[in-house]
Amino acid sequence: MSDTLIHTDPAPQPESKPTLLDRLPGSNNTILIAAFLFVLLAFVRTVTDADALTSSSTVGVAIRATIPIMLAGLAGLWAERAGVINIGIEGMMILGTWFGGWAAWQWGPWVGLIMAVVGGSIGGLVHAVAVVRFNVDHIISGVAINILAFGAMRFLSELAFVGEQGGGISQSPPQSSAIPRINLPFLAGGGDTTDILGNLEDRGWFLISDIAGVLGGFAHNLSWASVIALTLVPLTGWILWRTVFGLRVRSSGEAPGAAETLGVRIAPLRYAALSISGGLAGLGGGYLAIISSSFYREGQTASRGFIGLATMIFGNWNPIGVLGGASLFGFGEALNLVGPAALPKLFLYLAIVAGLVFVRSAMRRRWVPAAVQGTLGVACLVVFLTVDKIPEPLTKSVPFVLTLVVLASATQRLRMPAHDGKPFRSGEDH
Repeated sequence: MSDTLIHTDPAPQPESKPTLLDRLPGSNNTILIAAFLFVLLAFVRTVTDADALTSSSTVGVAIRATIPIMLAGLAGLWAERAGVINIGIEGMMILGTWFGGWAAWQWGPWVGLIMAVVGGSIGGLVHAVAVVRFNVDHIISGVAINILAFGAMRFLSELAFVGEQGGGISQSPPQSSAIPRINLPFLAGGGDTTDILGNLEDRGWFLISDIAGVLGGFAHNLSWASVIALTLVPLTGWILWRTVFGLRVRSSGEAPGAAETLGVRIAPLRYAALSISGGLAGLGGGYLAIISSSFYREGQTASRGFIGLATMIFGNWNPIGVLGGASLFGFGEALNLVGPAALPKLFLYLAIVAGLVFVRSAMRRRWVPAAVQGTLGVACLVVFLTVDKIPEPLTKSVPFVLTLVVLASATQRLRMPAHDGKPFRSGEDH
């Protein structure tokens, strides 16, 4: 009798629970790339003595410049993950600036932020009615909201602000108080304590002083509104990638017909997602009126809604990428305000980044991207070697140049939701 061999599979090992970062597409690579780029920036700061590149004052201004764009990007993310293109983010931000400035003047800044969210949500719901209920083209609806928001807020300004002290048809009276700011004891000198981070920053050490400068920007004079806004990035990631509601929202943008066959009601989901989208855009507008300024002013958004859409695409439709894209604009704007003398030094950094990506693209025989990146790298190097001071009219273009270089150097494959912007009616595609 022959022996019988019994093969048994090894006992299955328990799988580790995936973290939020594991659920977000490309997030781990994004963090590693961001860390490398920061070390490179610290190197450029050290060799060029351009301390403004990583100073706490630059970081503090960059945070305030980043948040409205970040919120606009998150607004676009919520809408497009649900399958709706939201070109009306700019108009929803305008609603947020007006309602936020008006309510902050009447009842204080916290009520102003709440009313900014409400105003933006109203714009989001109007967009939802147009595209979900009446199947209006998404682009047409968004453009109409932008136009109507500007005209309607000017009309309301005439009714509410004209004749009031400090107010007029183009601005509201100033708010009477401000949202408290954070100054951490010992780390940032709060409460007349030692400023540890400031002392390390003043040493000028490679990387250590740069890290201290960045942390000091977060530890000194940081508004509680900024803290709340920044927490919306991980909160958005958790909701969209870790909850049933988020899964259904993403299914609405990927395959609404298939989701509907499983009992998912697409229309209510899109109403909810666009309401959240409008609320985030409105919060960004309210931040401009209440935190960045102390009153509503016509034209305050300055096309940040459209820039937010660009950061959403750059960020590959995930919240960490949106934060990264918004930070590029915020950093460029802050450097322009705090340390314009360091702007030429920044072009050395851009030249190195473009050069590294040129080498990588050439090794992969991707000749067209390599040519673009090589050209940008040479141009940035020429600017660094030949320009001592960038003319003031051109400094405003630095955030856009910075973003252009990074976009040209991006190696990730961008993929929008499969059903984004396409018309859908209940019962179709079954």
